Amino acid sequence: MNKLKLTPFLLLASVAWLHAGDTVGLDNGMANLYETSSAESRSISPENFTGEKGQAGMATNGTGRHASSELGQGWKVSPSIHIKGATTVTLADIKGPGCIHQIWMTLAGNWQHAIIRIYWDGETNASVECPAGDFFACGLGKYCQISSLPVCVNPGSGFNCYWPMPFRKSARITMENMEGADTKGMGLYYQVNYELTPVPRDAGYFHAQYHHENPLKTSGLYTILDNVKGEGQYVGTYLAVDVHDPGWWGEGEIKFYLDGDDKFPTICGTGTEDYFCGSYNFENHDLHKYQTFSTPYTGLAQVLPPDKIYETNQQFGLYRWHITDPIRFKKDLKVTIQALGWKKGGLYKQLDCEMASVAYWYQKNPHSDFPAFPGLDELGWH
Repeated sequence: MNKLKLTPFLLLASVAWLHAGDTVGLDNGMANLYETSSAESRSISPENFTGEKGQAGMATNGTGRHASSELGQGWKVSPSIHIKGATTVTLADIKGPGCIHQIWMTLAGNWQHAIIRIYWDGETNASVECPAGDFFACGLGKYCQISSLPVCVNPGSGFNCYWPMPFRKSARITMENMEGADTKGMGLYYQVNYELTPVPRDAGYFHAQYHHENPLKTSGLYTILDNVKGEGQYVGTYLAVDVHDPGWWGEGEIKFYLDGDDKFPTICGTGTEDYFCGSYNFENHDLHKYQTFSTPYTGLAQVLPPDKIYETNQQFGLYRWHITDPIRFKKDLKVTIQALGWKKGGLYKQLDCEMASVAYWYQKNPHSDFPAFPGLDELGWH
């Protein structure tokens, strides 16, 4: 009986096939959309809280009960939920392995007081903890349209997230309404689309952390992210700024401290608008005002008020996704950005802006505990 001899070519081919099998259901995109897969599609919404097969649209009671009363079961009986003040609800509790591919939601309430948290594989400390608006790069409590690859915000307040989020044992998503128990509460429409599929050993877990300083703890310096321990890659920044000085505010450099960097970082940018892939103050020189933009990887989506330039108390919302250029770290990571403007004589001036941010990254677990989340009074803009 002939034995199969594994030539180097066959060995490489078999390894490639095994690797491809490991990622079935994870790498969805136009380049491989034609490929069939053994992954199982599932979706959680108020019409199917568990995502179980063949269990959607069965509700007989819900927020659409009156509207559907003449039509009955199967006719939009439970399209949303209501979250009372000072209450946390579980939006999804999924058993893995699998991968979340899209989250859509719209909130009837204060986006900064609705806190989304995501827990992987039974952990008790969240890997995602952000006000809902800021998580979808739409902070400052105001709507703006965003047309990027991992995040879209569409009229009238449709929040969409396309960050791939693999998990091995479980994924749990919660939403907290931080407003008082005596408030009227908030309505939430949402859908979590995911696939049940094997997850490869090298897949990291998605993380997103919110931070807010007013005033800045150190004049002219804001910390976006600190105390990250482990191996992974930094994939995005959302930054909101309220300037307290007249003139251009964005001369500050972003700095990435990697794997033991001390006084000086490994990566240093050349200016705030440069990091967010613009130039020369984001100014439209014909109209003499800030020019908003939203592209697949970066944007200045918010300028409030939009018809002013170089004035105090203007607000800005910016995003930068490191999709083709992730910042990889092996042991630890810290990210800072300077708040830097100008004073007379062509000299830099350290500013005391109000700043908030969301840092997005993937890493192998376990992750460091996040800092204590700010209280309700600390979340608003002043």
